[in-house]
Amino acid sequence: MEKFTKLILTWYSKHARNLPWRNHLDPYTIWVSEIMLQQTQVSGVIPYFIKWMKRFPDILTLSQASEGDVLSMWEGLGYYARARNLSRASRLVMSDYGGVLPSGINELRKIPGIGRYTAAAIASMAFGADEVAMDGNIKRVISRMFDIRIPVNTSIGEKTLLVLASKYLPAGQAGDYNQALMDIGATICLPKTPDCGVCPVKKICEAWEKNLQGKLPVLQRKPKPPTLVKAAAVVKRGRKVLINQRQSKGLLGGMWEFPSAEVKGNPSVELSSVINSTYKLKVTSTKYFDTVNHSYTHFKLTEHVFLCNLKKITKLLPGFRWVSIGELSNYPMGKVDRWIADKIIIENG
Repeated sequence: MEKFTKLILTWYSKHARNLPWRNHLDPYTIWVSEIMLQQTQVSGVIPYFIKWMKRFPDILTLSQASEGDVLSMWEGLGYYARARNLSRASRLVMSDYGGVLPSGINELRKIPGIGRYTAAAIASMAFGADEVAMDGNIKRVISRMFDIRIPVNTSIGEKTLLVLASKYLPAGQAGDYNQALMDIGATICLPKTPDCGVCPVKKICEAWEKNLQGKLPVLQRKPKPPTLVKAAAVVKRGRKVLINQRQSKGLLGGMWEFPSAEVKGNPSVELSSVINSTYKLKVTSTKYFDTVNHSYTHFKLTEHVFLCNLKKITKLLPGFRWVSIGELSNYPMGKVDRWIADKIIIENG
């Protein structure tokens, strides 16, 4: 136990990654970084984190920002519920905790967007609490270290790994312990090509001893994600285009989009009927514009886009807005709609 802990902490003291949210104890900074790192690689997070902290340097500033401003700063990072939760949580922290993020893991878990892992990460790194932050990197390192054959992406697998990691946690050093395991997993104990030759715990690793690195961790297979096919309408009126703001809850909540709807057959044939039934917009397709493919967590999307005219001017549903083409970049959008918007701007430049 002491050997394993000593080895990883010694390695971390010399090889810790130089990341912009490390080497200080500001809970807000650690909170923002951990939310951004959910489902997103470090390299993708760094530029967003730097930009975010310049715009929202503290909880008070974030709590005073509109959701639109928050989503604009987050655009491109994906999983937009994270941004909405940060916005909502900042106001809760101001109202219920006097603007100070709580230190206890149970209190932290009451805050929107903070689950068990994120609460443990904040508690250990910002407040020195003896908590294991069980992320994907730590799961991989522990499962290989102790030859764990239970699928790590199941509740029993995660509990087993948490018990093991907790056994080795050095009192008062949980922040460094967690980050050491994360860094080893991110830089050495890689999913497909682990660099075992430089691993600080190679000599006491069961996967290395049994040559099981390629078989661990065990993952429970997930069903193949379905493909959703949609038709989208780019409706122009002079130098303006019609866009719609999505409901604040759900996928891409609060983001702006071009009106689109699911189709079961030929997109060009079904476009008018599905747009009318979904948005009460009577449109006619004039020209094929583009096809955009994108993968979300639980499904894949193929969106066929058409230039359209309104058959007649109708009263628009709440959320719709005519926007100048030159102002499209000011409206936060998901990747699919941003692709469409950028192409419209280029072609009408």
